[in-house]
Amino acid sequence: MTPPATAPAAKPLVPTYVVGHRNPDADAICSAIAYAAFKEASGERGYIAARCGNSNARIDTILARFHQPLPHYLSDVSPRVRDLMTSPVISVTETATCAEALELLDHHDITLLPVTTARKKPVGTVSHAQLGSVFVPRVREPRLMRQVHTSLASIARALKGRALHLVEEKKAEDLFVRLGTMDIRSFWSISEKESIPADQSIIIVGDRRDVQRRAIELGIRALVITSNLGMDDETAALAQAAGVSVIISPYDSATTAWVVRTASSIERTIDRNVITVAADDRIADVRKKFTVTNHAVLVNNDEGALIGILTKSDIFKPVPTRLVLVDHNELTQAVPGAEEVTIAEIIDHHRLGALNTAQPILFINEPVGSTCTIVADLFRRHNLLPSPAIAGIMMSGLISDTLHLNGPTTTSKDAVILAWLSEIAGVNSKQLADEIFNSGSVILAVPPEKVVRSDFKIYEEEGIRFAVSQVEELGFGNFWQHAKAIARAVSDLRDEEKLAFAALLVTDINTQNSVLLVKGEEVIIGRIGYPHVEQDEIFDMPGIVSRKKQLIPYLTTLIRELAADGALPTGKSATPFRKKK
Repeated sequence: MTPPATAPAAKPLVPTYVVGHRNPDADAICSAIAYAAFKEASGERGYIAARCGNSNARIDTILARFHQPLPHYLSDVSPRVRDLMTSPVISVTETATCAEALELLDHHDITLLPVTTARKKPVGTVSHAQLGSVFVPRVREPRLMRQVHTSLASIARALKGRALHLVEEKKAEDLFVRLGTMDIRSFWSISEKESIPADQSIIIVGDRRDVQRRAIELGIRALVITSNLGMDDETAALAQAAGVSVIISPYDSATTAWVVRTASSIERTIDRNVITVAADDRIADVRKKFTVTNHAVLVNNDEGALIGILTKSDIFKPVPTRLVLVDHNELTQAVPGAEEVTIAEIIDHHRLGALNTAQPILFINEPVGSTCTIVADLFRRHNLLPSPAIAGIMMSGLISDTLHLNGPTTTSKDAVILAWLSEIAGVNSKQLADEIFNSGSVILAVPPEKVVRSDFKIYEEEGIRFAVSQVEELGFGNFWQHAKAIARAVSDLRDEEKLAFAALLVTDINTQNSVLLVKGEEVIIGRIGYPHVEQDEIFDMPGIVSRKKQLIPYLTTLIRELAADGALPTGKSATPFRKKK
């Protein structure tokens, strides 16, 4: 009875990471969790909430409140060797024969075969071209055309033959192949002319008893009897007494002669100029190695054992990693390596930045107060009801980004969505807002260098790169106590990221006012029209609470004005400014 056919194994699902911007705020984290839940509710599998920065006290409070885990951490999505390599890899040991190598190349339809030690450490590669050179006729050197470097055991294995008697069968040696097809009177004359010693000769012969016995008398290394014809007992006894090995081949004479030549060890055909890489190496770095080799690089594990192979064609394969960007649409704010992988969708509520994709994508950008508002609206429009926990997560992101509907980016849609979510979650939005905003001061919770990177974004305008961070506090008391240390951290941030200037917006949630600390080019700082507070680089900004809708448009306008005046800086403050032509 024929067994039922086995269904092919399903391919593992390639994950799509839903990820917010670097140094994420509550809306970035909450919208990533919520959009992954929306995809799941829509019947789409494989979407995983992710983050590309550390959490903070506010985020931790929200996640604990609604029993949600911290999203998966992505430090860098740059394609790695492990993403594109072939594994497991077909290979041979350095003791293999050409026949075994050719069989693997043909059976698996590959062009290159790694060669390893018994412990799987790579020593080189062999290819069809390299192996073919063994069998190319050398008309001017007939003696070399007969030569094969191998062992009798390898010959028997290559022929899939039957050994009647073998002497020192594992000894690797130079042997010379002859066909015993001529008359017995001229049988050995050619070998004598070519000075081929009998004890290095292999005679391929059929059932010609006279040639078999003459070869035994001469003391040849081995007789190969073709077509499974065998040998009579008396002749076999003579061979054994003379120390002549005998192998029975299933093939005819011509085929047997060719197969014996393929029994040669691959040792002399191995290309030992092998390049090895690690599975975690970046594809961008490995591409440079293909200027040295036109074939492939071998992939080793930490112990130096072969685990994969990466060919030149592999590095042009599509990278399996897919991203959905939420709460941002600029590569300067995205997880490192985002430009090298597939960006499948963008869900955002910020200004449009410079971003190119290789193919059309779903891009939802709405002028609302938070990305969570957009995601919640998707649930609503698709008649999908989020769980109470996911509704609470979206409430939290919306409340954080709109300062509980009090921020300047707030829209009527935010208010409608918040009321809808509140009903599903069974949570009073005012109580949730108090819990979120009282969840701890960022300034007191982390050192200054982390304060300035806790919600930090880099922008570019007129060729000028700058950064703006934002923290929200209940009053300015904590800021003033640590203002000097924070100012040094802002200055260090500017130097580390090579920016024209860096700024920190500290917002008081109670009064809906902010102060702005700026470090950088004097010509830019000098254009800020808000009043100074105590120090020249700290400005009072009443009514300014939104980085996105208020501060960034203000700063980019200043930069455009400087560009129009021809006074933009070209680098550090000591660098001469560009002059207007």
